[in-house]
Amino acid sequence: MVEFGSPELLERFCKGIQAGAPVDSFVTPVAWEMPGYDHPVIMAAGSFVQGASIELSADGPMREPYSVYLQGGLTFESGKLGIMLAASNLETQGKQGNQNTH
Repeated sequence: MVEFGSPELLERFCKGIQAGAPVDSFVTPVAWEMPGYDHPVIMAAGSFVQGASIELSADGPMREPYSVYLQGGLTFESGKLGIMLAASNLETQGKQGNQNTH
C-alpha cells in the first residue's frame, strides 16, 4: 500500500502502472462507481487473464488518504518497469503541472 494524500497523485501512479503493462498499456485508468464500493475506485492492470493477481496491478478508492494497493508482478523485470514508469509519471507530470502554474 502506498498513501498519496491526493487524488491527482493516486491517478498519476495508476496511469504509470498501466503504461508499463504487457497488455493494454495504451488504456487510461479512470475512477468509476463500482458495485459494492462506497466510493469511486481506480484500477490499473495489464493482465493476460481477467482478474489475475500474479501480474502487476494497482487499485485504490478515491477517498482520503488516497491509498493505492499494489500487488503482483509476473516477473521482476515486468514489475520493476511498471513501478519505474509509475514513479516517473508522478515526477514528470508533477514538474509539468508546476511549470504550467508559474
